[in-house]
Amino acid sequence: MRARATILGREAGAHPPDEFEMPAEAVEIEAPDLARWRAGSAGVDYVHTLDSGRPGPHVMVSAVVHGNELCGAIVLDELLRAEVLPAGGRLTLAFMNVDAYERFDPGHPVLSRYVDEDFNRLWSGEVLGGRRDSVELRRARELRPILDDVDYLLDLHSMQYAAAPLALCGTTRKGREFASALGLSAHIVRDAGHVAGPRMRDYAAFADAGSPRAALLVECGQHWKRETVETARRVAFRFLDHFGVRLPEPPPPADGAAARLIEVTQPVTVRSHRFRFAGPFRGMEVIEKAGTVIGYDGDTAIATPYDECVLIMPSHRASRGTTAVRLGRFVG
Repeated sequence: MRARATILGREAGAHPPDEFEMPAEAVEIEAPDLARWRAGSAGVDYVHTLDSGRPGPHVMVSAVVHGNELCGAIVLDELLRAEVLPAGGRLTLAFMNVDAYERFDPGHPVLSRYVDEDFNRLWSGEVLGGRRDSVELRRARELRPILDDVDYLLDLHSMQYAAAPLALCGTTRKGREFASALGLSAHIVRDAGHVAGPRMRDYAAFADAGSPRAALLVECGQHWKRETVETARRVAFRFLDHFGVRLPEPPPPADGAAARLIEVTQPVTVRSHRFRFAGPFRGMEVIEKAGTVIGYDGDTAIATPYDECVLIMPSHRASRGTTAVRLGRFVG
């Protein structure tokens, strides 16, 4: 069956394998120079913890977990310049994989996602405490004590292709409730992450249903679009306002629309060196019928397992062992 889909209400035409090319996205924004923020206040470079001196939670906003995702760096740079302060507790603003970020080249913008390995697949005690070594692991181990002390985390990300913003809340009820409480204009995605390794938002207590600590990863839009920065700013402001942080301007009001919940039922993990999609999928396509072929892993056809299957963040650059796309369905 050839792929037939709707994308946020629009019909998407079907294409057989290798009949299309995914155009490169233009870089519309500029990566800020982070040199002024190198000397952190938490004993770790590029990490700034602001203490109100009053009781309250430790909240954190993180950016550039992937070095070519610029929106979070722009927003954190603005917040630090504005000298934001929490009304209670502590606020940490952290630039994560700075080594990768400093390699960003707008002429080749996809090449600086990481230096040695994906920073966002390392967050298990076994990996962090193991003997492996990489640029990303050294940085993660340096940051681990800070994450161990954070109560609420907002991790700002962006996507390969333009699609509606997504709030990835993990699998716990507390994650879903946390995402809903912020009133974000984003689909809430309940998912277990990647086969290649746990994300920072799934680290330790954040993924423990018995702990009150919670984390949220928000995909704000396409990596290098101006509107993605605006989305990241709105998301960060709503998160910080929720915890009483003094902001340079009021956060935008919630739009009143109930966020839709998408449950990811399975990732499509690439098994061969020849994965290709059966259409120019960009994300949030709803494939109408079960059994529709959406791609090929070598000679193996990949088909949708149920009707109204939502394609979450397809990657047309996926390599063996990584996630090509996540398959989900709307809940409720």
